[in-house]
Amino acid sequence: MENQKLVLVETLCTYYKLEASFFESLEEIGLLILVRDHEEIYIPEEKVTDLEKVLRLHKELDVNLEGIDVILNLLVKVESLQTELTLAKQRLGYFDKEI
Repeated sequence: MENQKLVLVETLCTYYKLEASFFESLEEIGLLILVRDHEEIYIPEEKVTDLEKVLRLHKELDVNLEGIDVILNLLVKVESLQTELTLAKQRLGYFDKEI
């Protein structure tokens, strides 16, 4: 934790106009990892962009937390499949050159 930059959840609550319970709900379903130090609760700084993605889905599209979990898992799967497709195309291109 010493080398990890952390953002105080209380600060994020004020900035995004959220309740602390929202962050706890995100942690409960595995969308966010909270770091506790004494009485304070933090999230890793590099996870703030992930939090913003969750907030956009939740607020702008009115998606519930379970739906957000499904969407994010599908996005990871799509990204993985796109990478796999790109590699397959590269291999096919390599074999086409040899023929």
